[in-house]
Amino acid sequence: MQPLSFLLERLITRGTLRVIDCAGECHVFSGQEGPCVTIHLHDRSLYWRLFFTPKMTVGEAYMDGTLTIEDASIYDFLVLCGHNIAQAMQHPLRVFYGDLNSVTRWISQFNPAHKSQQKIASHYDLSEKLYDLFLGTDKQYSCGYFPSGTESLEQAQELKKRHIAAKLLLKPGVKILDIGSGWGGLALDLAGISGTDVTGITLSQEQLHVARRRARESGLSDRAHFDLRDYRHQTGCFDRIVSVGMFEHVGIPHYPVFFESIHRLLANDGVALLHSIGTMFGPKQTSPWIRKYIFPGGHFPVLSEVVKAVEKAELWITDIEILRFHYAETLRAWRQRFQAKRHEAERLYDEKFCRMWEFYLAVSEMAFREKDLMVFQMQISKSRTAVPLTRDYITQWEHGYGEDAILMG
Repeated sequence: MQPLSFLLERLITRGTLRVIDCAGECHVFSGQEGPCVTIHLHDRSLYWRLFFTPKMTVGEAYMDGTLTIEDASIYDFLVLCGHNIAQAMQHPLRVFYGDLNSVTRWISQFNPAHKSQQKIASHYDLSEKLYDLFLGTDKQYSCGYFPSGTESLEQAQELKKRHIAAKLLLKPGVKILDIGSGWGGLALDLAGISGTDVTGITLSQEQLHVARRRARESGLSDRAHFDLRDYRHQTGCFDRIVSVGMFEHVGIPHYPVFFESIHRLLANDGVALLHSIGTMFGPKQTSPWIRKYIFPGGHFPVLSEVVKAVEKAELWITDIEILRFHYAETLRAWRQRFQAKRHEAERLYDEKFCRMWEFYLAVSEMAFREKDLMVFQMQISKSRTAVPLTRDYITQWEHGYGEDAILMG
């Protein structure tokens, strides 16, 4: 099983990995006390592929069924990998591929308007029934907010929307733009609780259809409008701009035009709120497996990349909050719900798709729990006086809103 054995002997420093090869022989790689997982490799080509391109090969092999987990779950296996990833990154071959990725990441994130819609459709135009299996009735496909850690998924998503609304300093009569409005949950809530006028824009035909239907059903069509439009093509002036879970699809080459668009569309005394996945420890290439199978053109930014673009657009950053384990908890709930209804997903698609989705949810949770992913909320304005001088207003707004008025779904 060379050269894979050679590599694993040096990389497994915590926990135990048992590898059953194609001939049925078991190889054991152990380090300090930690989790123990057994995997079975059913294809000899994996010995070399896992050595040279592990980030792509693990996911593909699990999807194809050529890598199976014998005594645990795919999440358990990925946690074991996460425990040992720091050591893995020091291996000369991993350093080489990391340098190569840094050269190519700009190319992979080239997302002009016509390509952005194609890339978005590959993920967000999947069946609405698939997302119903694990997201819940409001279809919030972004990080929930778990202030105590004991909230249900539904409570965490409602609290997330309340937290965002507080940072937007809503008041009657304001015009709001929601960039990347998804299935419309946040836009409809903002319109419902404040009597505002909300415009939501998306690049997904499926999400647009659902959002417009929900606006009709909730009686908010006069205040919540949804359009199929790229942010670069939006016109008008808005008192508030919010973007949740969309910035990951912008791509580094397009950061300047994104924040120039914010500057162009935002009123002089307006407030914008950007909610995005980020990474803590320096610019890097997003997982090649995630880019190929889940989010083509996607990138998880570091704050240094974002702040630089905000500064060039001559915008004020008036607040930044880092949400650390909140997305890990969200993903755990999604993963458990998907597993509970996996048979329904298989009826919609097939076994390979289900294994792909299992891997996607598991590797994402592991990355937020064990590696360097987080979520940041960045409040932005053209004016330094657009928001109060302290953050007290956020808590005051949330508490003053009342338990009986948690955002309407």
